[in-house]
Amino acid sequence: MFKVTVCGAAGGIGQPLSLLLKLNTDITHLALYDIVNAPGVAADLSHINTPAKVTAHLKDAELPNALADADLVIIPAGVPRKPGMTRDDLFKINAGIIRGLAQAAAVNCPKAFMLIISNPVNSTVPIVAEVFKAHGVYDPRRIFGVTTLDVVRASRFVADIKSSVDPISTRVPIVGGHSGPTIVPLLSQIQPPVELTTEEIKALTQRIQYGGDEVVKAKDGAGSATLSMAQAGARFAQAVISASVRGTTGIVEPSFVALTADPKNGPAVQGQVDGLAHFAVPVELGKNGVEKIHPIGPLSDYEKELLSVAVKDLKSNIQKGVDFVANL
Repeated sequence: MFKVTVCGAAGGIGQPLSLLLKLNTDITHLALYDIVNAPGVAADLSHINTPAKVTAHLKDAELPNALADADLVIIPAGVPRKPGMTRDDLFKINAGIIRGLAQAAAVNCPKAFMLIISNPVNSTVPIVAEVFKAHGVYDPRRIFGVTTLDVVRASRFVADIKSSVDPISTRVPIVGGHSGPTIVPLLSQIQPPVELTTEEIKALTQRIQYGGDEVVKAKDGAGSATLSMAQAGARFAQAVISASVRGTTGIVEPSFVALTADPKNGPAVQGQVDGLAHFAVPVELGKNGVEKIHPIGPLSDYEKELLSVAVKDLKSNIQKGVDFVANL
């Protein structure tokens, strides 16, 4: 038995994400929570002939049932930025939503794997961590910021300029965070190796860091990256499920995690990133979540510059999340 709960299941990311999860035969119960439209999404998905039972949970009153005994919780919930709304306004609203969901999860499924999609991930993951700490149930191995979309984009974008590259099998490590300059693509470490010119590296880095802007522009202000984010979220969920349920070993995916999740290898990374508490780094997954944090590895001079900029921004991003919980 494996229960997955999606918080924000009726939204732009939540609906396609829930569809992809319903197709996953490792999942036996898919619980869909939202403040509107959850019953309709659940009814629609329940007609798909895969094993997962689908249940709908509407508004705060039904949130405890949605989360009860969940093995994995995915949170894409939040509101889009509206005209006249500042980024700080948006942060306060979404941070409040994430805090409330984290509080409910800490009570109803404290040992669940928590996959945080809601932006800004650099701040929302520390919010979840601080809430779990306050409830005495914090396990850094089980809380993940989903940065997989950056990884997916990187593989696709490299293939766009190198026709010989297979976007499915090509892996581009992404470290740092999950917004603009905090996203650090390690193009020098592509596997299998790909020869890139200095100009190609700079152009690819810019595109990977700000790929989301392409989607916003193409949707003419009517939305952001929802379908690709849903696929990326489902991919990371499957990685966690494969490692924890199937016992598959050797699964490595970048994710924004607490570096204390691996007491053996985490401190070495912290030493490279000025002691940051959270950082996106290649993570080897196991039955309890983070099994091993992999080193950042050798960096080119250009990547070192990118990392320095990312660390400065991440310090304030992380602290903003911590302060939001502390100042309640």
